[in-house]
Amino acid sequence: MTEPLFDTIAVVGLGLIGSSVARGVKARGLARRVVGYDSSTQVHKRAKELGFCDSVANTPSEAVKDAELVLIAVPVGATADAVKSVASHLREGAIVTEVGSVKAAVIRQVLAVLPSQAVFVPGHPIAGTEHSGPDAGFAELFEGRWAILTPCERSSEAAVAKVAALWRGLGSAVETMTPEHHDIVLAITSHIPHLIAFNIVGTAADVEEVTQSEVIKFSAGGFRDFTRIAASDPVMWRDVFLNNKEAVLEMLGRFSEDLAALQRMIRWDDGTALLELFTRTRAIRRGIIEAGQDTQEADFGRPHGHED
Repeated sequence: MTEPLFDTIAVVGLGLIGSSVARGVKARGLARRVVGYDSSTQVHKRAKELGFCDSVANTPSEAVKDAELVLIAVPVGATADAVKSVASHLREGAIVTEVGSVKAAVIRQVLAVLPSQAVFVPGHPIAGTEHSGPDAGFAELFEGRWAILTPCERSSEAAVAKVAALWRGLGSAVETMTPEHHDIVLAITSHIPHLIAFNIVGTAADVEEVTQSEVIKFSAGGFRDFTRIAASDPVMWRDVFLNNKEAVLEMLGRFSEDLAALQRMIRWDDGTALLELFTRTRAIRRGIIEAGQDTQEADFGRPHGHED
């Protein structure tokens, strides 16, 4: 039997990502013990009922006191407060990591409250579904996905290696990059697509209400997939956009310029330019599939674990 990477892992925040990490760690024997904690009374109770942790602590201090690794899995805007709540109870040499899709702002906020006896390895597993909460998690969520680590001044090589080993153990490929580069990349690959989905679904709802039309009833596959993205956790995405505003606004500006160019192509019946654009974007889609980051199926190839 392979030796576990950690004796005790504490997972603070037991929603989709946190509960999936706990389930995956247990299923693969990556730690001898997984302790969970969530500030929500309802989530705390449900996590106990589901039993994906060895124990669910009643306080942050109880959750982290013996943990070699503390994984913070809360919305980006709450990460620093979650670290602050456990800071004085961390054991000497404890590794703190997190899973937010914004890095530069989160690192600044966490370093302001991180105690000297701990090291910090910022991370971001690129995985998820539109579902949230402890019932939504499943052990296979991270299989075949990417986990990005963005080491900072409070990271050590040994700690980065251990966190990387954790994500590989959960089935992910691991990449490292600077926090600033991460935020630009994720702005265009994740944040802007979500922003567009939220906006187009909102526009469709307004059209439905104002015109008494049947926009929702006759939604085609493309719009249906947009609604899946737009159903993602609203608190999480509010925090993402507020904490990655510089990168998001830069990419949104570029997108707006490209959208204006597309508008001109249609206005002036420029079929050649439209065909060139659609051919190029189709090739990008095929490249994503060939890279193993999606499937031919609809719904963006996202695994859901269960259907409603």
